[in-house]
Amino acid sequence: MDGKTDRTILRLYVFTVLLSLLWIGLIILAPLLHQQGHPPGSLLYAAFAPTCHQIPSHCFFMAGFPLAVCARCLGIYVGFLTGLFHYSLLRGLSGVRLPKTRTLLLLTVPIAVDAAANIIRLGYSPLWLRFATGWIWGQILPYYWMTGLALFFRSVQKKRRERRF
Repeated sequence: MDGKTDRTILRLYVFTVLLSLLWIGLIILAPLLHQQGHPPGSLLYAAFAPTCHQIPSHCFFMAGFPLAVCARCLGIYVGFLTGLFHYSLLRGLSGVRLPKTRTLLLLTVPIAVDAAANIIRLGYSPLWLRFATGWIWGQILPYYWMTGLALFFRSVQKKRRERRF
């Protein structure tokens, strides 16, 4: 971070890192709670169901139960979190801008090829490959997330300032 850190971006960044850690923590917590018979374990599985198919054969297991999301989704979430750290190192927290379109396309190719091969039944990807392609794609998402959030909150702040006058 440089001396010109934008406070809005910094707040959004910290909030996003904390939310990502919580999200991944809940994914891991679900099977641990479920294994002990606690109702919140089932609730966590239900909460993640809209974001993932949760097919057990596509999931890593913990405590004898699948994680709350499949290996590919977990890879995306972990990739998003590690991408946040890359974002702060490469972009800093003083301004926002989107990456080049070719970067997005390059990082999308592995997950697209893997998913397409599975959909048309050219083969079954092992969990590590599903995780890896998700992780690669997740790396680019913070650049869009942070840019979108920052621009949104800046516009809200600008409108508030204009209303005061």
